[in-house]
Amino acid sequence: MVAVAVWAGTSGCGIVGGGSPADLDVISVSSPQFRDGDPLPHGYSCRGGIGNPPLRWSGTSGAKSVALVVDDTNDSGDGAEVHWIVYNIDPETTELGENTVPRGSRQGATTSGKVGYVPPCRAEDSYRFTVYALDAKLDLPVGAPLSESLERIAAHTIARGRLTATNIQ
Repeated sequence: MVAVAVWAGTSGCGIVGGGSPADLDVISVSSPQFRDGDPLPHGYSCRGGIGNPPLRWSGTSGAKSVALVVDDTNDSGDGAEVHWIVYNIDPETTELGENTVPRGSRQGATTSGKVGYVPPCRAEDSYRFTVYALDAKLDLPVGAPLSESLERIAAHTIARGRLTATNIQ
């Protein structure tokens, strides 16, 4: 019953773990700035300068912590990118403010190796904001390597929800 979107080198994003997303409980994810399937507002891209968009979620009851992974669905051959990983979000937290990181949470390294939100740049790609309810708090330091962060998230996922921006406005 474990699944997570994972950066898999040039092969793009995929699912790892012993189950499928259909086996997981569902988390509702939304943003006051865009709807699922709409373009990501320009300000949250590399040309905008605002930082991460605000997000809201529900359906994480029973979780010991929450994680957020922002990645793209690039199929152009350049490979998919993970733009942000945040873990050990307090399970009582149900929203993330614009350009903020929840108090007490930790951020892992992205595809570029940077820690923190790396705004997307490719206007034609879709961007996924995936929230995971986890059955444990992750014993990972700030800046943990991407592969290690994703593996740990996958191993502890009990519920998942996603908000997708189809391109950049």
